[in-house]
This record gives sequence, C-alpha cells and structure tokens, in this order.
Amino acid sequence: GNYPGKARNAEELFRDFVDRYNRQMVEDDREDSTISYTDMAAALVSSVKQIVDTISYVLIAFIAVSLIVSSIMIGIITYISVLERIKEIGLLRAIGASKKDISHVFNAETFIIGLTAGLLGVVVTVLICIPLTAWIRSLTDIPTLLVMLPPRAGVILVTISVVLTLIAGLIPSGMAAKKDPIKALRTE
Repeated sequence: GNYPGKARNAEELFRDFVDRYNRQMVEDDREDSTISYTDMAAALVSSVKQIVDTISYVLIAFIAVSLIVSSIMIGIITYISVLERIKEIGLLRAIGASKKDISHVFNAETFIIGLTAGLLGVVVTVLICIPLTAWIRSLTDIPTLLVMLPPRAGVILVTISVVLTLIAGLIPSGMAAKKDPIKALRTE
C-alpha cells in the first residue's frame, strides 16, 4: 500500500523496486550486487513489431510498383482503343461533337473501367476473407477472430482505382480529342 512512485502496474512496480535497490547498492559501494532486469516479452514483441514493419514497407513498395505498372497499362489500353476507333471519332466530330465531347467519351470509359476494377477487387477481397477467417480460426482456436476489409478501406480502394484510371486515361483522351475529323474519316 505505501509504495512511493507513480507506478501503474506490476511491471512498473517491479522496475521501480529494482531501480531503487540498484541505486542503494551503488551508494553502498556494492555494485557487484546490483540486479539486471530484462523483459523478454517486451523484447520479443519489439522484434516481432520490427519484422512486421519491415514486411509492411516491402509490401507497400510492391503495391506502389504495381499501381504504376497498372496505370501505364490502362493508358496503353486506352490509347489502343483510341487508335481502333479513329473512324468513330471522325464521325462524331463530323456530326458536331466538340473536342471536349470526344475527351469526355474516353474519360467516361476509363472511369467505368476504374470503378469496375475497384469494385471487383473489393468484392474478391471480401470473398477471400471468408475462407481465410475460417482457416485462421482453425489454426488459432480463437472463435472471435475475424479477417475483414473495413468498409472505409474498401471505399478508399475503389476511389484510388477510379482516380488512377482517370489519370492514366488523360493523355489518350486528349489525343482522341485532337484528331482531325477529315483525316480520321479517311483512315482504314
């Protein structure tokens, strides 16, 4: 009851006791009688946290590279779509569609691609979480364990997907808008 200090739990009480004991031994010139305290659990948790952090950084790097590559691929696919539909673009321009209208057509297409890809990715992730939860529960015997994609994270992922596809489609949609209608109608 009358223990001095600001200790809140048993570990802190023990550390305070060991520190006071060691100070007393140093003051009494009996340094050979000091106690060394090592918290193995804290050291283990710290090591595991370091490993998890390292793995997380590596995964973030892989994801960043994947996003860049997928954005480039979406840009290439949109560019190929522009090349394949040159006559359509020429026809639309000939009947009065503005450059902005042509750009909007391709931007809408990339928006739909991004939205579909993002929603598909979130749905697949949610479906994979079901057997993953069952598998991890069977390994750990923890019935309340749940692997899930938080709804907010799902919305963020879909938003990132849409934004990246829109950015990747800007250059090809701009190229489509600049096509001369007469030249576009002459091509085969």
